Amino acid sequence: MLDVKTKKHKVSKKTKRSWRKYIDIKDVDTFLDNNRLEERLGTPFSERIDTQLFTIDKTADVTENVISKRAARLALKNKEPRCFASLKSHTCVPDPISKRNRVRTKEEQKEALKNRILAKIASTNHPKSKELKKDIWNSTNVLIPETVTEWMSSNSIRHTLKHLGIKKRKLPLLCKKPSVLPAVEIPHPGTSYNPSYNDHQELLHNIVQKELELMKQDEHLNRVTTQMFEKISLQKRDENMMKEMLEGLPKNQTTSSFKSIEEDHEEENSSITIVNNKSKKKLKKTLVQKRKQREQKQAINEHALMKLEKKKISDIYKLKTLQKQIAAKERKQESLRQKRMKKRERESLVPKTLSKIKFEPIDSDFQLAEELTGNLRNFKPSNNLLKERYKSLQQRNIVAPAVIKL
Repeated sequence: MLDVKTKKHKVSKKTKRSWRKYIDIKDVDTFLDNNRLEERLGTPFSERIDTQLFTIDKTADVTENVISKRAARLALKNKEPRCFASLKSHTCVPDPISKRNRVRTKEEQKEALKNRILAKIASTNHPKSKELKKDIWNSTNVLIPETVTEWMSSNSIRHTLKHLGIKKRKLPLLCKKPSVLPAVEIPHPGTSYNPSYNDHQELLHNIVQKELELMKQDEHLNRVTTQMFEKISLQKRDENMMKEMLEGLPKNQTTSSFKSIEEDHEEENSSITIVNNKSKKKLKKTLVQKRKQREQKQAINEHALMKLEKKKISDIYKLKTLQKQIAAKERKQESLRQKRMKKRERESLVPKTLSKIKFEPIDSDFQLAEELTGNLRNFKPSNNLLKERYKSLQQRNIVAPAVIKL
């Protein structure tokens, strides 16, 4: 049969109502529906290539791919749950709005704040003209005020600056001096080749005082060690030793005494076994005893709470005495702090124990009045310069004290 062509009638299309009524848009709707379906499901199978539709099975045997139950459970545990599928998009249609507003995460907010602070520092430090308006060597940190850094430690300041994007390097311990003592000490004026009378006498007086202290110490050690013990002969020493060894032993010891002691021990052992047997049989507590014990514990706890509340109320009326106690405690702590500071200052001048050998200072250089020459040509130094420098290194905790072998 031949297709019968229907005659199109001419209608008016002035208004939207007549336009929608007399215009056929089914082909446009079907075309758009097909495009949407392809966007959701992808390209149709007729247009796909073979590699997208089929895969080649390269496994040799099915039995080789069998995995253990533990491995299967581990794979199932690491697999993404199915409940997350509802959160994913079910279409391949891209987002029509490419630049969409979203909420920043905390890490992004911290990064933005750090970048803003760094940009502000760079803008303030960057001069507008070629002239420098401030001294770069006397620049101070503007981010942390001085009122805050007064009570903060160096580690706290470094931690704060690190989170603000500024790194403050910590000086290594090698840069610090091991001792506060100077590398070269100023000698006493009395050691000069032509000293004044007062300086020379003062030097001799100091050396005499040191020698007297050493002699006094030697006498004390001799008195408490060697002179404390008397010299006796070998025969008398053996007699004294025998007397000390026989102290506490009975003189007359018979078999009857031994028997009485053994009988006493047997009676004590039998009484101990009876007591132990009785102690093993512990009676179970009744409900009444348990209730009374519980009531006693509750009463003790209530009494303790009442006592604590009374103490709190009484402490309110003792504010003045408490303030006095706090002030006295603070004064005591301040005095202890001052003592500790003075002790640290004294210890800073004393060499530390770096080895088992104790540090011994070098003897002072001095000359008697008849040995003074008055000129450098006839002056003879008494100390060795190399030994003096080595002792200085030991005193300043740079070298451990050791026995000098010349």
